[in-house]
Amino acid sequence: MMRGLAAMQDRGFRWFFLARAITMIAGSMSSIALAFAVLGIDNAPEALAIVLTVFTLSNVVFLIFGGVVADRLPRALVIQTCYVIDILSIGTMAVLLFSGTATVPLIAVLSAVNGASSAFVMPAMQGIIPQLTTPAHLQQANAMLSFVRSATTIGGPIIAGVLVSTAGPAWVMVIQAVGWAVAIVLLAMVRLPAPDPSGSSFFRDLRTGWHEFWSRSWMWSICIAFMLLNAIHIGAWGVAGPFLAKNDPRLGIAGWGWVVSAEGAGILVMTLVMMWLPLRRPLRWGMLAVSALAIPLAMLGLYPYAFAVAIAAFVAGAGVELFNTGWNVTEMEQIPGDKLSRVASYDMLASFVAMPLGTLAFGWLIGRVEVSTLLVSSAVIYAVVALGTMLVPSVWRMGRAEGALKA
Repeated sequence: MMRGLAAMQDRGFRWFFLARAITMIAGSMSSIALAFAVLGIDNAPEALAIVLTVFTLSNVVFLIFGGVVADRLPRALVIQTCYVIDILSIGTMAVLLFSGTATVPLIAVLSAVNGASSAFVMPAMQGIIPQLTTPAHLQQANAMLSFVRSATTIGGPIIAGVLVSTAGPAWVMVIQAVGWAVAIVLLAMVRLPAPDPSGSSFFRDLRTGWHEFWSRSWMWSICIAFMLLNAIHIGAWGVAGPFLAKNDPRLGIAGWGWVVSAEGAGILVMTLVMMWLPLRRPLRWGMLAVSALAIPLAMLGLYPYAFAVAIAAFVAGAGVELFNTGWNVTEMEQIPGDKLSRVASYDMLASFVAMPLGTLAFGWLIGRVEVSTLLVSSAVIYAVVALGTMLVPSVWRMGRAEGALKA
């Protein structure tokens, strides 16, 4: 038990973990609240698509700038400042909804503010964790955060659905704003030294981050692979999967709910395993594990019965989480701390940029290719790309940093 919770021995991490847990719990309800708030204003899917697209585009545009800022300024302060911005934007949404003056353009503008804010928070979050714990506790720290994230992903939308249907989406936004305010106070308890002045311009720091990213073959090769992998994941799993569930009685809408829940359960179980089981070859095992997502994709195309696909989804969820933990630990151990947020921002940019294209591409392909053929082909491509990264010597050989596996 103590090994799995070892990171809690570090005072700074304890306060950060509590703050992060609160924001993850409150934030897990936000997508449901936002969706029904927009549909309550204009009951058209195009309206919701506009708001979500604006958020994503704003996030992508500001990501690399967020990485530079998080390396130049105290990361806890960056996170707190962004939370203040979020409270103001989310609070404004709530006021507009309460007063009946909300419009889709206004919600879209406020969503763009949230997207830009999160572009600064995410690199700061990635960079601050190694500052709060020891190398020996780094894997446990990441696994503990993943556990809370996966648990709230399962429970948060259910709670949000109840609150939205009874009290309305504006009250969910109020809860989110309160959660962010509490997190600001808790983060004030995190004591970290101020970063050394870089002595260089903003754009020179940006170029330095790019050099650190591109000089590591294990990093850019996996990031390039995930541009395609994430596009397939969100397209095949997020678009083709629900379409098949609605139109094939062997799976059905209720069956798809069980499949998605099984994937979340696999993620949750693997976070517990990662709290105790040390990864000695995090990238090798991570890429092997994440290739398991090809199994439920192929099952959807060949044998789309809910029980069979759910079992495969459980395995795939566990594989995705094993990769996530291994990737985060490797990034935090191998990248110098004063450049980590910049490098992480390039990683995130590569991961996110192709996802809207994947959604659009699969939406177009479904009307032109038999869904079963599309899913099986996607599964084959996914497995080949994921396993192919292990041909890169640095991916195959990557181990843990010195002292990282000591209890």
